[in-house]
Amino acid sequence: MDSRCCVDNGFQADDTRPSGNHSSLHGQQRCRCRGCDWKRKDLVVSCSCCTKNPAPGGTNDTAPCRRHHCVPNPRARRSNPLCPLIAARIPSPSAELLPYLKEEEDKRPTTSVPAIVPQLLVGGTTTVAQDLSFFLRHSPNILISSPGRLVELLSSPYVHCPQSSFQMLVLDEADRLLDLGFKQDLQKIISHLPKQRRTGLFSASVSEAVGEIIRVGLRNPVKIEVRVKMKDGGVLEDRKTPASLQMAYVVKPASQKLPALAQILEGLPIRPQRTIVFLSTCAAVDYFQHVLPELLPEGFALIPLHGKHQPKVREKNFNRFLTAVSPTVLLTTDLAARGLDIPQVDLVVQIDAPSDPKVFIHRSGRAGRAGRKGLAVVMLHPGPEEDYVRFLEIRKTPIALLEKPEVSTTQEDADQAAEKIRSLLRADRALHDKAQRAFVSWVRSYGGHQATSIFRTSALDWADLGQGWGLLRMPKMPELKSWQGDKFLGVEVDWDNFAYLEKSREKARQEALEAERSGAAKLARDEEASKRKRKMKANEAWSNKHDQEDVRVERREKRRKRREAEKTAAMTDDEKVKQAELDDMIRQVRMQNAVKTAAKDDEFEGFDD
Repeated sequence: MDSRCCVDNGFQADDTRPSGNHSSLHGQQRCRCRGCDWKRKDLVVSCSCCTKNPAPGGTNDTAPCRRHHCVPNPRARRSNPLCPLIAARIPSPSAELLPYLKEEEDKRPTTSVPAIVPQLLVGGTTTVAQDLSFFLRHSPNILISSPGRLVELLSSPYVHCPQSSFQMLVLDEADRLLDLGFKQDLQKIISHLPKQRRTGLFSASVSEAVGEIIRVGLRNPVKIEVRVKMKDGGVLEDRKTPASLQMAYVVKPASQKLPALAQILEGLPIRPQRTIVFLSTCAAVDYFQHVLPELLPEGFALIPLHGKHQPKVREKNFNRFLTAVSPTVLLTTDLAARGLDIPQVDLVVQIDAPSDPKVFIHRSGRAGRAGRKGLAVVMLHPGPEEDYVRFLEIRKTPIALLEKPEVSTTQEDADQAAEKIRSLLRADRALHDKAQRAFVSWVRSYGGHQATSIFRTSALDWADLGQGWGLLRMPKMPELKSWQGDKFLGVEVDWDNFAYLEKSREKARQEALEAERSGAAKLARDEEASKRKRKMKANEAWSNKHDQEDVRVERREKRRKRREAEKTAAMTDDEKVKQAELDDMIRQVRMQNAVKTAAKDDEFEGFDD
């Protein structure tokens, strides 16, 4: 048996092929080694260069994960093999992907043989009871589900999964299963399924954490790693990205990133119809969705999308981007890096490098799919961040300096952009609040980079960052305690009269301001009264203090007598007699001691010589 393929202790097979010859790996293909049949093996597939989004109108116009998911034979009876498909990106990205998988199954043409009956299981759309009712009434043979909902369905006493009715389990984006905390859900799913089954793990970046899933849920797995080999200048280059995708970087200070984005959009020979701009945090998307339209070239629409949007808002904005007929920019977070079906993306711009290096290839891979040319650009700060280029090269994801379109921003461009943003902030205090929250969240995200030697908060130019974000002042945060720069960035603002456009918020601010003023005045009065009281107490006569001490002694004596009376009242007659005898003895001893002391003091022993 070929040692490159099926081995007793795991997944050591690699299949490295040119980009034009590897698509059949996702179909039914036999391994070239003797005695091995991929049709009967558990698979671990790592592929970042697949044509996941074929061109519309082609024979493979399907959802992005369709080629990864094994579909039962349509000639089989409908009640035969049940094939759950788990898109493992809930709660953030996968809620949007799962309906598209189901739509593709619903589009299958009707035939004389029983058709595939899919069921979508995802939170926020139906209840668990509704899912169970549909499952029992329609007997679906494909489940497209998030991990949590699948656990709830399989845990029902009305659902049984014997070996005779179950065929295959597919875990898409398997590396995200553990990253998003689905370890327990995955273990429960595997415990409900028969051991004799086929299992497939698919991802563009199979991490070491997936090894735990492999040990628990796979039997003698085969690993298939698909890469691209390109001849560049006579050198055979091993890459993880498709040849149609150009990946580049630009080095710009923070204040020039947004002007550089505008120049890239304007400078491309063909205006990009679909552009995705990635930011680090949801708060940054909430902020820049208001200011970026002032900086983008004319004719570009901007649509925000992040994981903290309400499900209906996410779905609405996502559909707006998919159906847009004019040039459109999707401003998003890592929510859209994976798990969403976004075809025909021309340009990807990463304003911030991702905290997780594995996400970089997923972000970039949004462009250049299905043989379509695409451009992915990441923006880096001057200094330590430039080492990120070498870091990606080591990870077999090389990027080159962007030459076309030429990006030549100046400090004047940065000043103009900052002034446009600040004019928007001055018009509404609510936008200023968004800017403060967004900047704090961005700094926290930057400090959480896995490549800590490259992305260091200590190396950031805070003044330039404040200008790039258009801040009116720097927020109060621990990272700025040692910074000696101007916290107000040279911007003059009348903070007492800096108002909200929303009347209710402005009214609340005025009330809080008035309460603060009255509270400060009351505090000043109380402090003055306290000072006077301390001064009077310090100037009291000694005789008054002596009188106060006599009063305190008298009070203590009264309390002692009261305690003795209460103690005596609780005694029995015998106890009272014994206590009286004891008190009499104590009195006699004290009198004897007093007499002895007095006699000793009165004895005269003469004068000393």
